Amino acid sequence: MATTETIINDKREIFGWAMYDWANSAFSTTVGTVFLAPYVASLARSAAEAAGTTTVPFFGIPVAPDSFLPYCISFSVLLQVLFLPILGAIADYSHLRKLMMQIFAIAGAFATIAMFSITADLWWLGGVLFILANLAFGASVVFYNAYLPDIASEDQRDRVSSYGWAMGYLGDFILLALNLAFYTFHDKLGIPTGLAIRINLASAGVWWLTFSLFTWARLHPRHARRHLPEGETYFSIGFKQLFNTFREIGHFPETIKYLLAYFLYNDGIQTVIAVASTFAAAPIISGGVELSTETLTAVILLIQFVAFLGALFWGKLAEWVGAKRSIIISLVIWSGVVIYAYFGLKGESRALEFTLLGVVIALVLGGSQAISRSLFAQMIPKGREAEFYSFYEVSDRGTSWTGPLIFGLANQWFGSLRYGILALIFYFIVGLILLPFVNVPKAKEDAKRYSAEHPTS
Repeated sequence: MATTETIINDKREIFGWAMYDWANSAFSTTVGTVFLAPYVASLARSAAEAAGTTTVPFFGIPVAPDSFLPYCISFSVLLQVLFLPILGAIADYSHLRKLMMQIFAIAGAFATIAMFSITADLWWLGGVLFILANLAFGASVVFYNAYLPDIASEDQRDRVSSYGWAMGYLGDFILLALNLAFYTFHDKLGIPTGLAIRINLASAGVWWLTFSLFTWARLHPRHARRHLPEGETYFSIGFKQLFNTFREIGHFPETIKYLLAYFLYNDGIQTVIAVASTFAAAPIISGGVELSTETLTAVILLIQFVAFLGALFWGKLAEWVGAKRSIIISLVIWSGVVIYAYFGLKGESRALEFTLLGVVIALVLGGSQAISRSLFAQMIPKGREAEFYSFYEVSDRGTSWTGPLIFGLANQWFGSLRYGILALIFYFIVGLILLPFVNVPKAKEDAKRYSAEHPTS
């Protein structure tokens, strides 16, 4: 049953909403950051070696093994560019936001569970399942984010958004700790390494599906389902509404400016998340030391715990200095980290440097994303949340595409992932330059004025 729109700042519902971050973040970390990329890259390298080549064929295209997953990330986001805006428009018109969130969450969870089937002969299946799971992940997060303005008042959104991110990192930490313990002792349990990794991958899907039940139980629909006009389908209505949004996008110049800045700096953030494990695990041509999966997972486990604390801190920082200033502070830190990563992370001290950089990143990781999400919630018209958040999600967690694509091309052309870091430096610096020019008060006023002039039923 739909509820009235007056229910807001309800602790029970906010907890249920935040539990979806707890549930789905396991996919981002266990699959997207830690286990899948190194595992699939190693299987692809073995396939290339068995064939006596340096590349593997994927639909007839020769691909460098370490470039395969970055290419798949890019392709999955190109699919999101095509589908998420129309899905957001359908959700806003139909008032089926919760149902659509459930459908895509279930689809993504089952695609993740199916990663248990990735074996040496089916190394390419890792890319196919990731594309499907990541597409479903992005779609479900569109509807999840769109609930933020409904469940939290304007003065509480920074805190609630940070709370959601913190819950996500706490859930990540717990599952990753369990996975790390299992992976560390898998030999003593008589379980082969490949099977242990496949079990860990599938566990993220089980986690995602199980804890989503808390969200379904506590998150309420906000409107009664809207019936279709005669001769229309939700798909046709969605296209019409999306076309209308593009036609009237000029009403939100500051929101567009913010999205441009966000697209750039968040593409950098998402690229760090997506390629960190591949970059750390791959030997650097100039004498680098390869990091073991155990070391890599332990470092990322530390990052999850620090990020949990960092997300909560950044919620407070936004209260003290304002949302936009807190994001700018985080971007200054991000810029310093990627510049150091380009010139450092070499030789025998590489593991220690990677750990220290990981801790610094963790302090700003959740906070920069949480406050960005809540700030955007102030800039969008009422009743069009899912549609606007679909554009936002195109470059949100695990869905950036230009950065992973550049990393993949850099590795294939130059034989090293290090040159891809130059793109990260560009993303953070340019985003840092653009963000101060966003007039947040005007963006809020534009959204409120449009909502008053174009009320939704």
